Amino acid sequence: MHSVSASQIFSIKTEEEFNNLAIRVFKFQASHCQVYADFIACLSINPHQVNDVKKILYLPIDFFKSHRVITDKKEPQLVFSSSGTVQSQHFVTDLTLYEDSFRKAFHIFYGDITNYAVLALLPSYSERKGSSLIYMVNNLIQTSGHPQSGYFLYNHKDLNETLSALKKQRIPTILFGVTYALLDLIEEYHINFPELIVMETGGMKGRRKEMIREELHTILCEGFGTQSIHSEYGMTELLSQAYSKGAGIFDCPPWMNIHIRDVNDPLTLLGNGKTGGVNIIDLANLNSCSFIATQDLGRVHSPGRFEILGRFDNSDIRGCNLLVL
Repeated sequence: MHSVSASQIFSIKTEEEFNNLAIRVFKFQASHCQVYADFIACLSINPHQVNDVKKILYLPIDFFKSHRVITDKKEPQLVFSSSGTVQSQHFVTDLTLYEDSFRKAFHIFYGDITNYAVLALLPSYSERKGSSLIYMVNNLIQTSGHPQSGYFLYNHKDLNETLSALKKQRIPTILFGVTYALLDLIEEYHINFPELIVMETGGMKGRRKEMIREELHTILCEGFGTQSIHSEYGMTELLSQAYSKGAGIFDCPPWMNIHIRDVNDPLTLLGNGKTGGVNIIDLANLNSCSFIATQDLGRVHSPGRFEILGRFDNSDIRGCNLLVL
């Protein structure tokens, strides 16, 4: 079984193409990713007999905390790590897959990055090593080429002045921000910038009380003067992101999909509109594992459209929009 190429992954246009490639990637990883192969063997499944996407097995995300989830013992170019006491580690052997994934996904949902000034208010991410979000935002800032693009950390005064200048100049602007830092900013300054794209990346990081999404987004909309709050859904263990342009409903790029599993029977998938555990297929995660059972609870509305409703009990609350409802 030969690996699927990046060009095939990023040229997916139909559900049939996605499903066919997903089966091929599954069989490749079942043979070449030892951790995944051992997991499948423990369940007495013959991967060569799996020819339906709904029969694919999902690796529990906690394996990234205890194992090197990687194909063919390749040497990683970079290791992404999560926050938390026990960190997940994602050994990335081909950074071009990640770069192609986030660039193409951004272009699908927002257009040409060079049209934007890209600002970042991500102090908790910036202050540690190994953040995949920081890698992505760094690249978007550099690619935007706008002189006012950049990070602001705790310098709210400079950020407020920059936002005011960009509004006055009518420059399309996107602000990536961790939840608590966005709240800190609008408590200090009232920002009336209706055209601003506020990209909430999630996470209170223990700085504030968790709140329901509707309450949080109402506060942020009032503080920034916007009609909606956008969100990014990604995680250390993935190489792709889904985006929400409001109301907490996320859309996947064509090479990513979501399935919902029964919380009491993890091998059973549920239909649209049912609440359960979130399983993710991320075909860009070609040299690791593309089939991950997360600790998020969610609901699929239609193929590629979903919402996050919370997390399983006893799992760490960490970034990337994992708000407890």
